[in-house]
Amino acid sequence: MSLRIGINPITWSNDDLQYIGGDISLHTCLRQAASAGYQGVELGHKFPRTADALKPLLDEHELSLVSGWYSGRLLARNADEEAKSMEAHAALLRAMGCDVLIFAEVTACIHSDPAARLSQRPRLGAGEWREFGQRLSQVSDIAADQGLKLCYHHHMGTVVQSAEDIDAMMSATTDSVYLLLDTGHAVFAGADPLSLAQTYGSRIGHLHCKDIRAAVLSDCLNRDSSFLDAVLDGAFTVPGDGCVDYAPVFTTLADAGYSGWAVVEAEQDPSVAPPMTYARKGFQHLAALKQASFSQQ
Repeated sequence: MSLRIGINPITWSNDDLQYIGGDISLHTCLRQAASAGYQGVELGHKFPRTADALKPLLDEHELSLVSGWYSGRLLARNADEEAKSMEAHAALLRAMGCDVLIFAEVTACIHSDPAARLSQRPRLGAGEWREFGQRLSQVSDIAADQGLKLCYHHHMGTVVQSAEDIDAMMSATTDSVYLLLDTGHAVFAGADPLSLAQTYGSRIGHLHCKDIRAAVLSDCLNRDSSFLDAVLDGAFTVPGDGCVDYAPVFTTLADAGYSGWAVVEAEQDPSVAPPMTYARKGFQHLAALKQASFSQQ
């Protein structure tokens, strides 16, 4: 597959604050995504959740389904219970030809709470990582048996947020668990995307490309704002419009043999950041990086 460029519909309609972009139709999102050059899209809250309904919509715009977020609760239930909860989501992904399942642990998470300060996010103690990793590995094995690569999404406001959390999670899991490298969430949490790419290159199974407006981020961190306030303030933007240096990250992933999707995912208010303008900007930046780093694949 080499490298394909996709986009998350959060550019048009926010999943946690659904009134943001609530007036933008799914048809507009898909039409503009295709027009900007993208080959695929991830799931969003406006998407139908059956293949019979979803496939014709995407086919109309010659788009593939990349994958979709799954909210895990392995800190509250065992692997078999989690796998059962995940069945419908996994079945949709398989029916749509996806090979990646995006997993994030949301037990006690605070990223979707507009009143919660980021300093209030949940943390695992040293003794909790082992059991969490075992359960996550078991669920990943079940997904793999179904042809899906479980890719763990580190995310602000959750138990896997910082570089230390990522290291602990990766150390506690088997190689069947892959990392979803999210450049924006890494920088937000004080981690270095390049260092993560260098450390986990062979286990990076999916790539989310957010950029960061450094001055906005600094202000949000100083105020200990909520994650959603940071989104509304404009901390995130598309690749090429912020402080993230993507070129060495792409080169490192290419050298590691990465094959899959690079997905533009920039949580912004579409009334402030016109989706088509930013979708094009993000695509053009990633397309140039793809040409420079992945042209030999």
